[in-house]
Amino acid sequence: MKLFERVLNPREIRRRLGLNQEQFWTQIGVTQSGGSRYESGREMPKPVRELLRLVHVEQVDLSQVRRVDFEIINYLKESHPDLYRNLRRAARSRHRQGSGAEPGSAPFAEREAETVDDRE
Repeated sequence: MKLFERVLNPREIRRRLGLNQEQFWTQIGVTQSGGSRYESGREMPKPVRELLRLVHVEQVDLSQVRRVDFEIINYLKESHPDLYRNLRRAARSRHRQGSGAEPGSAPFAEREAETVDDRE
């Protein structure tokens, strides 16, 4: 199952993060009233779903991401796939060790059990 299909109800994500609607939705450029409509069942456009996933599920700080980062990732994936996989595993291991949290305690820890794919 694709991650898009697994993006939980936005209200559930927001509640797991302990944010009110304004805090949650303004982080991805959506008004509180627009977010409220999405939480009530209105279909989200794909760009909004993707931003929600990146910012609130993947916990990506978009202010730190640059185009060159994606170029480097794509280069590694295409030219050195084994190195890319090893680096990704090392980064995830480091992140889990440095988080100080028990496995399963993060709002979206169930995702750790998913199969890793190479789209990242």
